[in-house]
Amino acid sequence: MAVDRRTLIGAALCAPIFARAGHAAAAPTLTGAAAAKGIRCGSILAERYLQDHHYRDLIADQCGIVTFENALKWTALRPSADKFDFSRSDKLLQWATGANMEVRGHNLLWPRQDRLPKWLASYDFGEKPGERSQALVGDHIETVMHRYAPYMQSFDVLNEAIQPESGDYRKSVLTPTPGAAEALFDFAFHTARRAAPNAQLVYNDYMDWGDGSKAHRAGVLRMLEGFRKRGVPIDGLGIQAHVTATADAATIARRERDWRAFLDEVTDMGFRLLVTEFDVDDRDLTGDVATRDAQVAGYARAYADLMLDYPQLGTFMLWGLVDRYSWLQDFRPRKDGLEKRPNPYDDQYRPKRLHDALIQAFNHAAPRKPSY
Repeated sequence: MAVDRRTLIGAALCAPIFARAGHAAAAPTLTGAAAAKGIRCGSILAERYLQDHHYRDLIADQCGIVTFENALKWTALRPSADKFDFSRSDKLLQWATGANMEVRGHNLLWPRQDRLPKWLASYDFGEKPGERSQALVGDHIETVMHRYAPYMQSFDVLNEAIQPESGDYRKSVLTPTPGAAEALFDFAFHTARRAAPNAQLVYNDYMDWGDGSKAHRAGVLRMLEGFRKRGVPIDGLGIQAHVTATADAATIARRERDWRAFLDEVTDMGFRLLVTEFDVDDRDLTGDVATRDAQVAGYARAYADLMLDYPQLGTFMLWGLVDRYSWLQDFRPRKDGLEKRPNPYDDQYRPKRLHDALIQAFNHAAPRKPSY
């Protein structure tokens, strides 16, 4: 009898754990539990992960789809105004397709000044900056999508376009005024649709269910409503879901109520939902590792259950699998100096309670049709 490669890898990684627990069967995988309900599940892929064979095997075992962490962003692809460098993204694509994985495109336009190539700061937009900006963005989107759309069925066309404190459009050299921003964003989606008529086109942002995200959520809703009224070809909202855990039940209940109201408005407009960058920051939690892990798992389960309650959700992506590789280690560190534990696997590549919580959430979710 032939044995699936994923089963072999999963058994090898989990054998010591299951031997101690007295089990013989291989552990369930994130992608397996999600796929059983018609949901795509995966994580990010970067060059440094491919250099770690344990991590590389873990991705192959647990993920059915990957997102390139940075390799498709302008800062990686555009060394100058007239050049593209696809070396990093091509290498990652070669590995992912060789491992029979789907790939999401992230991202085609990120209109934050600090996330654009440095050469753009002194770029000459001429007497008609709006037209020049659209020409520059249009060429970028067409070039990237013509190269990668045959391998990627979902793209974050626009990323983090809303200023979280005010809910207004972000300003950059590409979007100096609200009118210029609206025109450029509409143009980006129309260009992407022409380049890949059957691809899922997504707006992606990090508004969350926390108390400080009300203005951000309101701004996203205004933008989505504008897209809908103007007939802009956008299919879904990508929610980054970098959530910060709390052990306070009342706070969780309030966040769930406010977040569901937001998601109801999004889905009532006809948009699909994607979780695109999930992890759980434990910086505010106290106690020993076991206590914190249990609280992270409980918080993640509440969030995942709420999201998966929407049949419009067909993709659930994690922003990393192993704790020590997480971007959160350097972002707002814990006051006690301890390592954060935001991902499903610890530094020894052992599944944690967060992994189990996500498996349980997928098992509990209602079946749905794939989103594209």
